[in-house]
Amino acid sequence: MTDRMVRQLRAAVDAGMEVGVVCPSGPVVDLLESWSIRHLPLRRAYPSPPVTGVSAVPELIRLFRKLEPGIVHTHGTWPGVPGSIAARVSGVPGIVHSDHEPGVASAGSVGRRTTTYALGRLAAACIDVELVDDLHRVARPARARVPSDRRVALPVGIDLERFRPQRTTVGIARARASLGLPPSAVVVGTVDGLVPSHELRKLLASTRARVPHLDVHVVTMDDGHPRDGHPGDWATRGAASSDARPVAPTELDAIVSVGRRQEREELYPGIDLFVLPAVGTRVPRTAMEAAACGLPVITVVPRGRATSIAAGNQWIAVPDPSVDGLSEAVADLANDPARRGTMGARSRAKAEAEFDDRPALRSMLDAYRRLPVDRRSTGRSR
Repeated sequence: MTDRMVRQLRAAVDAGMEVGVVCPSGPVVDLLESWSIRHLPLRRAYPSPPVTGVSAVPELIRLFRKLEPGIVHTHGTWPGVPGSIAARVSGVPGIVHSDHEPGVASAGSVGRRTTTYALGRLAAACIDVELVDDLHRVARPARARVPSDRRVALPVGIDLERFRPQRTTVGIARARASLGLPPSAVVVGTVDGLVPSHELRKLLASTRARVPHLDVHVVTMDDGHPRDGHPGDWATRGAASSDARPVAPTELDAIVSVGRRQEREELYPGIDLFVLPAVGTRVPRTAMEAAACGLPVITVVPRGRATSIAAGNQWIAVPDPSVDGLSEAVADLANDPARRGTMGARSRAKAEAEFDDRPALRSMLDAYRRLPVDRRSTGRSR
């Protein structure tokens, strides 16, 4: 369960709705119960392609008919197909779906892809409202299968109260200890998975060569969300970089991966600057969090791609998508603490203006309230 889904659940509870979560048992159950959210165990998990995920439909139908929920809200393509179909068959008055991916995709034979596509079309016909992350896809019914008049833009945002500047002496020391990094290091954060590991090592080696007096380390963070950008966009074109020397073993030790740790807000104080090396139509959640925590952000704007990501000189935009081009910008900022402070303040201002998730949560609740829900039904299932 993603951070965003947790925030949406909490918003529904705070709005006075009775909320239940249908999912297999797991570590999130204790958190849900602490918020008075009912956990409805699912024996047959379906984080699998829709073709096989439909095997969960009979169990879901029995569950929905027993609970008689007013709204069923599904998330993602694979759970969304069986969840939406089962909700419609069960007579649930309102069905909402959050579209986190560009569309139903499936590998395999032609027959499998055809079946998957047909199931996607069937599920789309069951949905009353689709909440779409990407603003550019709201008015593309042919691609998304759900008519545009049933689609609501719900841009990704973050909790600005949870992620806020905390670069105190104590906060930095605690974060560095958690990351296993020395207090004197200059720490560069980045999004895990956007850059191949060998290119990340090249970036670190090139940066260290430019500022040999600094102890530079890299921390990679995974936000767990699919990305529609072009991973490795700058790195692929940077393959011809002049920095072709072998990577020393000490440089391998200087890259720390924290994966999908939930307490990321406690780690950002230990990071000095953040690098967003590939820009798609959406900013990764971890980059939003870093900006909200007051970290300066360096991003690559590939040639020919229009973007407003670095508008207003809030973030550093690097037009050169090579390892050398990015490492130069990283080294310059690593060597200038005063500029990092100024850029960090602008990052926070950008986060407050563009990354606040509260408007999206209000839009979600408004979408719920517009549904023709049977008022005799008191339950709410998600």
